[in-house]
Amino acid sequence: MRTLSLAFIAVALLAAGIHEAAAHHSFAPFNLEAEKTISGTIKKFDWTNPHTWIWVDVTSENGKVETWGIEGMSPNYLGRRGWSKNSLKPGDKVSIVIRPMRDGSPGGMFVRATLADGRELRQSGQAVD
Repeated sequence: MRTLSLAFIAVALLAAGIHEAAAHHSFAPFNLEAEKTISGTIKKFDWTNPHTWIWVDVTSENGKVETWGIEGMSPNYLGRRGWSKNSLKPGDKVSIVIRPMRDGSPGGMFVRATLADGRELRQSGQAVD
């Protein structure tokens, strides 16, 4: 009986941990059904855990500059695919495809980017410094 109780407790704790991990990595804020392309200038590239962040200054049609926050994968994940902390530098001109925020705020989830020289950066592929 004691073994059965311990097994039940272990399964319950494991299930709770899985739920917490899934909640941390929720894609709920992003519209995964849509893609949006933004063009602008890299303001900052945060090579930080648990996720990288790309900050892009985008000029709207009315001439107002708005900073967009684009969430990417972890440095570990991207590093294994050829990225480095220098893959995007402040001042770089870029066109980025994102999964936009559901609420319409200026941000999204990174899909791919094209630099001014034509190089393409992907979460799943090679990036060139």
